[in-house]
Amino acid sequence: MKTNLKISLLSAFALACMPALTAQNIKNEFNPIQTGVTSLSIAPDARGASMGDLGAATDPDCNSQFWNPSKYAFAYSQGGVALSYTPWLRKLVNDIFLANLAGYWKLGSQDNQALSASLRYFSLGEVTSTSGGDNIAQSLNPYEMSFDIGYSRKLSEKFSMGVVFRYIYSDLGFSDSYAGDQSTGASAFSADISGYYTTYPMIGRNECQWSWGWDISNIGTKVAYNNGENPAFLPTNLRLGTSFTFPLADYHTLSVNLDLNKLLVPARPRQADYDVNTPEGQAEYIDALTKWEDMSPFTGIFKSFSDAPGGMKEELREITWSFGAEYSYNQQFFLRAGYFYENEFKGNRQYFAAGAGFSLNVVRLDASYMLATAQSSPLDQTLRFTLTFDMDGLRDLFGRRR
Repeated sequence: MKTNLKISLLSAFALACMPALTAQNIKNEFNPIQTGVTSLSIAPDARGASMGDLGAATDPDCNSQFWNPSKYAFAYSQGGVALSYTPWLRKLVNDIFLANLAGYWKLGSQDNQALSASLRYFSLGEVTSTSGGDNIAQSLNPYEMSFDIGYSRKLSEKFSMGVVFRYIYSDLGFSDSYAGDQSTGASAFSADISGYYTTYPMIGRNECQWSWGWDISNIGTKVAYNNGENPAFLPTNLRLGTSFTFPLADYHTLSVNLDLNKLLVPARPRQADYDVNTPEGQAEYIDALTKWEDMSPFTGIFKSFSDAPGGMKEELREITWSFGAEYSYNQQFFLRAGYFYENEFKGNRQYFAAGAGFSLNVVRLDASYMLATAQSSPLDQTLRFTLTFDMDGLRDLFGRRR
């Protein structure tokens, strides 16, 4: 018996692009960007998720490694560690999840630089392969994981930059030596570069905070499945964001936030764009597909701005946006809400999100809930939980006990 990886591959594709396939009349225009290791695009923490999946310019926290690692240089605490857990596609199955561990530590005495790291583990649950007669032959547990380490530094009182280096491993199958199937996991390396600017303008008698941020993530090698026979682009992404925070009253603040995202990955050629009923059209399609498969990741980044067959209109469709707000009382109690939008022809992920958080000196607990607006979306009712430990709080706690 030869192992069939179709279930695993379909599950992996479902991570980032789970459209509610709507009317038949959009069939010819539906063309989402296809990448490997799509779990890298899943928001890991409850705070960012509860505002519609954003965080490029929000105040720094332990999970800034995913959104914009340059924010760590402006972190208020000496360090922190956060653990997040997300049951994924829970409307379809009950054993797919994302676990994320992230943290940072400020370096030196000048409060201008930080080291950070994160570890992600995405489990696709248990998949069984069957032989003739539907007899269970073997089971497998496909998964994807990544580990990264970053450095951020203030370049001025208001601006910082950061870099991250990441190792990625994706294992969507297993080797069946009896059948000669030597399916193995795929590895890749990538890097992120980011920037963060924050200032404190006076509006009336109130001191506000206005921040801008950007992050280009997963710039790196392709991930090569099946011993290099099926290379796939990493989900290289450009994120731009802004945040504005203003006081409502003593101890009460409100921030409004906006993020824009675009995958820096060229669109896969479609047969619908070629006259494949003729030998010439078939040759043109095969040539375009071969060029896409052989294209280097760096060439693909630049190509992603001009490859859409629909021109600028389709390029604009590839931009997703998130808008969210966060209310804070004395930096101890938080309420959040937001909305995420993706064009129906590029994936059709559209959902509202809400969440809350409670913080003590040592620990903070955040939770978020997603409510999809697209009909029959498997992302509906997604929950996230994040537990954060503050190093300054732990140090003060143990110091008082002594």
